[in-house]
Amino acid sequence: MGNEHRKSLPVRKLLGSYLQFFHAFHFVFFAIGLSIGVIISLYCRSFIFKLQTTSNLSSSSTLSPSKSLLLLPPPLSTSPELLPLLDSGNDTSNVEAQSLLVHNMDDDLELFWRASFVPRIRDFPYNRVPKVAFMFLTKGPIPLAPLWELFFKGHQGLYNIYVHPHPSYVESWPENSVFYGTRIPSKQVEWGKPTMIDAERRLVASALLDFSNERFVLLSETCIPLFNFTTIYNYLMNSNKSFIASYDDPRKVGRGRYNPQMDPTITISDWRKGSQWFEVNRKLAIEIVSDAKYYPIFKKHCSPPCYMDEHYIPTLVNIIGAGDNWNRSVTWVDWSKSGPHPGRFGRNSVSDEFLNRIRFGTNGTCDGDDTNTTSSMCFLFARKFMPDTLRPLLQIAPILLGSIS
Repeated sequence: MGNEHRKSLPVRKLLGSYLQFFHAFHFVFFAIGLSIGVIISLYCRSFIFKLQTTSNLSSSSTLSPSKSLLLLPPPLSTSPELLPLLDSGNDTSNVEAQSLLVHNMDDDLELFWRASFVPRIRDFPYNRVPKVAFMFLTKGPIPLAPLWELFFKGHQGLYNIYVHPHPSYVESWPENSVFYGTRIPSKQVEWGKPTMIDAERRLVASALLDFSNERFVLLSETCIPLFNFTTIYNYLMNSNKSFIASYDDPRKVGRGRYNPQMDPTITISDWRKGSQWFEVNRKLAIEIVSDAKYYPIFKKHCSPPCYMDEHYIPTLVNIIGAGDNWNRSVTWVDWSKSGPHPGRFGRNSVSDEFLNRIRFGTNGTCDGDDTNTTSSMCFLFARKFMPDTLRPLLQIAPILLGSIS
């Protein structure tokens, strides 16, 4: 037995050493595994952070750093009506050199995308006062601005103004002017070209960014109001339809401008003509800026002698919402003279008798109105008043802006 006991000692020692090695190996393996796990975890967290950062940067890569925008709606404590912009970093201390902008988006695609947002809940979580958006498409200055100043006076909170001038035009509105800070990023416009519609859509989209705007009226620098603000505001707000002239003109200047290459997306039976000076509700305004089906067809196949400003929106509303349109314009122009442009009026043309004929001269159903209702007031604005009409217009302003409410 002694010999057997002595023989088993090396075996026991060997077994003990093996067990010690085995435990040590397990400990080392565990330590290595734990270290690898910690390293992988830290790496993954770092990778996800970098990925998120890269994604955020790439999503705003189409904008310059000075023109970044918030992608999410603002908290109600800031401004519930506007999609706010981050500080553009522009120096607006010198208004002569740079005008204040309503927003700083010069990318139409992004502007139209943002403007097409529609809340799915109709009830607003704040006290929303519906406003009229007055959109001025101008070449440069607004010579009749003093008349408009009188028109808007005392009605803050019921309107917004948006101005689209030539991009090279430098303006200088005093801070107490209703036109101060109303300019939007503009681009060059050519008469009869798609750029005219681009400018109109740019104005509508800019106005849509403010959820309080309910009605949208397109004006030029030669337009004047025919009634006071309260009358026009109530007239528009009490209407459940838009005011767009849209009619089938069988003549060469109507159907004769239709391009058969538009078929089948736009057929000859869809084709309409009308004045570019429209007034629309919010529903149709959203359709105008979000249209990606008919606009490209017009842009490709409607060029002079086909004029997009006379056909695109009249045809669009005929296709997508003729039942929501009064089928007439609320802006009066004089087409009594032959030619491609309406008549213009100078200072010698302006009188209260002349303006009253425009304001109350229908004595029946408004032209183009598809209802049986009669009204003596069909037009709210008039066009083609030259700069020298300002003085006589201001003289009769108490009559022009004081009647009816």
